[in-house]
Amino acid sequence: MIQHLKPHATFFRQETRLSASNKNTILISPLCELNPLLAGHICREVTRVFGYPTEICPLLSDVEFVMDQDRLQYHSTPILERLAQAAPPNALKVLAIVAVDLFIPILTHVYGEAQLGGRACVVSTFRLGEGLLRASHPEDFRLRLVKEAVHELGHTFSLHHCKDPSCIMHYCRSVKDVDKKSMELCRYCRILLNDEIKRNSGIEELRN
Repeated sequence: MIQHLKPHATFFRQETRLSASNKNTILISPLCELNPLLAGHICREVTRVFGYPTEICPLLSDVEFVMDQDRLQYHSTPILERLAQAAPPNALKVLAIVAVDLFIPILTHVYGEAQLGGRACVVSTFRLGEGLLRASHPEDFRLRLVKEAVHELGHTFSLHHCKDPSCIMHYCRSVKDVDKKSMELCRYCRILLNDEIKRNSGIEELRN
């Protein structure tokens, strides 16, 4: 979803500080207990796709401020605004990972949301385990989460939804759609991403 501008294992919150020397870093900001192996998979895949260093750096303590008492869900859009405000200056993008059920007013739920061409995005694990016993299918759950994380970050790099059902930027209405798409950008989306990265690099050079 675009905003126009528990598994049976031992989990813990991983705390790190953003290195002051790392410019143009993509931050992964857990707002839930996150398996460090799973966090590592997300970081590696994000770096592979986008080419930027990635770090774990929690920025918000919770998301209770967006809890909707009528829906018993969490409105994702204000999370993006708070994330963008909390991100340090050298963070190029920030991805929050939550375990609560997200929504936007026009939809019953969303797997995630992002600021199109902006700085912040969020993805939820809440519905990504549908149809799976995570203890028996940890790889399937991991793939779903990584795909949605890359998908939402793609929107922050100005990528829109793609019509190619195998492209990672394809819009998914169900977890079955998530399972069907690949871990890769289609050729067209890859070209658009490379153009956006070049544009960002040019802006950074002008600032320096």
